[in-house]
Amino acid sequence: MTIELSEARAPPGMRIYAIGDVHGYADLLRAMHERIAADLAARPVADWRIVHVGDYVDRGPDAKGVIDFLLRRLAEDDRIIALRGNHDQGMIDFLQEPQPISVFAHNGGETTARSYGVELELAPGPAFERTARLFRAAVPAIHARFLAERPFSASFGDYFFCHAGIEPGVALSKQSPRALMWIRDAFLDWTGPHPKIVVHGHTPQPAVDFRANRINIDTGVYIRESLAGLVLEDDRRDVITVSR
Repeated sequence: MTIELSEARAPPGMRIYAIGDVHGYADLLRAMHERIAADLAARPVADWRIVHVGDYVDRGPDAKGVIDFLLRRLAEDDRIIALRGNHDQGMIDFLQEPQPISVFAHNGGETTARSYGVELELAPGPAFERTARLFRAAVPAIHARFLAERPFSASFGDYFFCHAGIEPGVALSKQSPRALMWIRDAFLDWTGPHPKIVVHGHTPQPAVDFRANRINIDTGVYIRESLAGLVLEDDRRDVITVSR
């Protein structure tokens, strides 16, 4: 069974807010949550969810602030969900085994380290080893645990949420973590229907991109300093943005 966007519905009585890749922009994440809170106050609904599609760290200025904020919000309300992105996995891998040639080291990890008060030296050698040790020591255990505990996907109604996308033709329950965090061309180029509409990030676009089988909500916050959100309710789909 498959579905196209024109047929998709959120669960009855539930409003879903999906937030795109954050990449260290803690101020915009806080502003988005404020927008959502104001919307819920102005338009109460029986049930709701906030789903973040991952990539909380790297490239932007305050990865530490993003994780601090999400830890607090997740503790306050279990209707808030934070999925795992490839950059989050890259930080997990680096904390476990620092490597100068790695996803984290060469995709904005130095800005993440700086948010923890460490200037990470990326060139292989003693300086890298020393600053990598400092970074590992600076990251609170609760932050490392937050990243390691992030689920790879969530599903509500006719929508499936993940970071990067899915492997076409593979059941949603059998998708690999690597596909959910990393897939691009095989998913983005697929024009046929999926079992559910896939709401994802990972590949920056100038604006939220609605396709017949998927919705991309990564609008490149580190490029445009604008964070996008998607609001799903019944058969409606709306976009909200916050910008610097």
